[in-house]
Amino acid sequence: MSGTYLGMPAFPVAAKEAVGNETLRANLRHATHTIRDKRARAVAELSDWDRLREAGKQIKDRTLRHLDRYLLQLEESVTAAGGVVHWAADAEEANRIVADLVKATGEREVVKVKSMATQEIGLNEALEAEGIAAYETDLAELIVQLGEDRPSHILVPAIHRNRGEIREIFRDRMGDWGRAAPDGLSDTPAELAEAARLHLREKFLRAKVGVSGANFMVAETGTLVVVESEGNGRMCLTLPETLISVVGVEKVVPSWRDLEVFLQTLPRSSTAERMNPYTSMWTGTHDSDGPRNFHLVLLDNGRTGTLADEVGRQALRCIRCSACLNVCPVYERAGGHAYGSVYPGPIGAILSPQLRGTESEIDASLPYASSLCGACYEVCPVAIDIPEVLVHLRERVADRGGKGHRLEKAAMKAAGWVLDHPGVLAAGERAASRTRALHPSKPPGAGAWTDARELPELPPEPFRDWWKKNRGNDRKDNGT
Repeated sequence: MSGTYLGMPAFPVAAKEAVGNETLRANLRHATHTIRDKRARAVAELSDWDRLREAGKQIKDRTLRHLDRYLLQLEESVTAAGGVVHWAADAEEANRIVADLVKATGEREVVKVKSMATQEIGLNEALEAEGIAAYETDLAELIVQLGEDRPSHILVPAIHRNRGEIREIFRDRMGDWGRAAPDGLSDTPAELAEAARLHLREKFLRAKVGVSGANFMVAETGTLVVVESEGNGRMCLTLPETLISVVGVEKVVPSWRDLEVFLQTLPRSSTAERMNPYTSMWTGTHDSDGPRNFHLVLLDNGRTGTLADEVGRQALRCIRCSACLNVCPVYERAGGHAYGSVYPGPIGAILSPQLRGTESEIDASLPYASSLCGACYEVCPVAIDIPEVLVHLRERVADRGGKGHRLEKAAMKAAGWVLDHPGVLAAGERAASRTRALHPSKPPGAGAWTDARELPELPPEPFRDWWKKNRGNDRKDNGT
């Protein structure tokens, strides 16, 4: 992966600051609860939801087991349809491929469809370094770009902004990027949407190069699929002369029959709709319709390493619906920026440390950014057991050592020895009870626990002593 956001601290530090932002918490609470409730109603309409969920899991697992075969089939299909396939081992290679393809056209600007993969590799920044302007066309991504901000949600990148803040961003920054916002712009959704439409329309009509990701790639035909709610994606996919799609290798599905399952589960889990308003599909190039040149950049960037982990690989099933974010009590309070990655929330807590490794402070902290309540697993449309992977990654982090983990390991070793020697345990319990008046309410080094919790009071005598005095004769009385 291209790395964490510059200067981002570990999750506990970033989350503590975010929790103190009352406006952010109010924005997140309103948005996540609204989406969560709508999703629950949409899912309840399907009597076979559990079977669709299991089918999605099985399709993804089967595809991942034979990923090499399906990717080669995809390459053959795309090439036969007139496209060109490029393989990128990491972010640097992917960015170089895209920049070279854009420069080969002679153009200095591109319009972009919302894409997690291009955010993951830092494509916009890489293109800017090459003198190429990349314009986001998704409404929420536009808000983020104009505000020089970072996405904080997979589905709704500007979820941390309210209407008043968006109006100020449009009013102050739109003119720097193209057509300025209308005079007297209010914060009503209709006026904000119209301002964005007018601003983007000139870019759609002028652009010669489009950049996209894809929600799915169908191996048997080489077809790529983008689902969206606004229509901006379709403008980027059809109007430019050259289309470059950057897609993670895990997005491939074997057949159209497999795709049908996800076209039912994804919209209900993401936007709480029965179907996406815009489902765009393209296969190679055609003389009379769409781009004349199509390039597919297949991105690894840590994915094959993740695939090698028998427990962690289930994260690659993810279809980016964001349902796990909307039910997560940690995300609701901390927001997406605290995760230091384009993949926030529960899925980000297991995906980012696998794609990037756990060497950095923030990546080592992400597996602990969870209460392990399991709500994320319950709503996942492809049954990713996120709590299981979180615990698995915590073990990996602990095995790497570090001051805190070394102390914890030593403490567990000492506790194990004491528990193996009942006499020592009994003596320790008696000593603790007799000296309980001297115990501090907040022991040194335990602030992370005691700042939010009270330690239980020690009883005046150990349980085993109480039992011996009060129940010690029960066995004799009962003849046992």
